[in-house]
Amino acid sequence: MEEPQIHESAQGPRVTPAPSRTAQTPRPVPGPRPAAVPRPGRPGPSPAAAGRAGGTAPRPAPPAQRAPQATPGPVPAAPAAPAAPSVSAAVPQIQLIPASAEGALDAAEEAVDLLLDTGRAPGDILVLTTGDPHPWAAHELSFGEAAYWALHDAGDDVFYADATQVQRATGRPVVVFAVNGGAADTVVGSLPVALTRAGALLIVCGDPQQINSVLGAGV
Repeated sequence: MEEPQIHESAQGPRVTPAPSRTAQTPRPVPGPRPAAVPRPGRPGPSPAAAGRAGGTAPRPAPPAQRAPQATPGPVPAAPAAPAAPSVSAAVPQIQLIPASAEGALDAAEEAVDLLLDTGRAPGDILVLTTGDPHPWAAHELSFGEAAYWALHDAGDDVFYADATQVQRATGRPVVVFAVNGGAADTVVGSLPVALTRAGALLIVCGDPQQINSVLGAGV
């Protein structure tokens, strides 16, 4: 009966220090753990972070992982900005109507009629001639150049002009270029400028070989 008491007294000093954590005195680290807990603005992860750190509580890693979770909301708004590109389609189309010098003006007139029939506004069309002026231009010029170019500036009707004056003419959506004679230099010098005056379409009535040689491309 006395033997169990002797065993308890022998084991007593070993059992009593166990419940207190001070027995793990070789580790002086538990002291800074409570200092890591009071982190401003990050109350949740502090106890878990202290446990993972193994005593060295100051780990900035967990707060850095929380920051990207709040940001994914505005991120999709940035890719919605690709405007891009609206690449300028300002290069006009070129349409060639084969015609002789004698028939180029008639071909140009037919092209104008077709444009008007398909819904083009008269003010959208500029007609240039390399040879004899169009009868309308000859008639309006009889009232003087000031009145003639005032009609051009008004821009409410089809305007006919000499190709040598293409520099003075402003751009219009459609330019009809009639190679109805005149000097070869007139075609060479004015046809490329007429291309720059055409906003959407350039219609050239004349000899295909001559036109292709001037524009430098197969039309």
